[in-house]
Amino acid sequence: MNRVRIFLTGVGGQGTLTATTLLARTALAAGLPVTSGEIHGMAQRGGVVESTLLLGGYQSPVITPGEADILLGFELLETLRALPMLKRGGLVVGNSESIQPMGVCLGRECYPPLEQVLDITRGFATDVVIVPCISLAEQAGTAKAANTVLLGAAAACGALPFGVEDLARTIEKHLKPKLVALNLKALSLGAQAAKASLAA
Repeated sequence: MNRVRIFLTGVGGQGTLTATTLLARTALAAGLPVTSGEIHGMAQRGGVVESTLLLGGYQSPVITPGEADILLGFELLETLRALPMLKRGGLVVGNSESIQPMGVCLGRECYPPLEQVLDITRGFATDVVIVPCISLAEQAGTAKAANTVLLGAAAACGALPFGVEDLARTIEKHLKPKLVALNLKALSLGAQAAKASLAA
């Protein structure tokens, strides 16, 4: 049985919690024990939203600093902020495109350039896969599917105890019918982007 601790982070409106639910349902369908937790920030105003997903038989949903096997970053700056949660040698799968967090919008913080974020991230993680989630989601039909793009990228990396096809079945079963086709396309585009990134 695979045991994996996943820390997810983004800002409100990105579908971080929906992504967590899709991962959890996919794991349950694969027969894996699932423990999940949510940490809500100011989700309605673009604040930080974090969640945890522990697969394979963990009792507590808590992930302490240095424990996460995988960091899924739906927003570039929040990915950077969450790096201390990752264990040394873990995997980061993140969105290369930014959504200005509240602190940046209010002028309290500066937004770091992508290359700086990548340099720091590579110091923490063995593997770093960064894909343009928003742009790929727009190709699929709506920017709101950026979360599904990221899930496709994560599944294609081979770090999850299930694959892209398993996630596709969950999408078909649990999302509203009118959202299924575009989310399946977003999932596929994310997987393709991740494979291209790993091959580069």
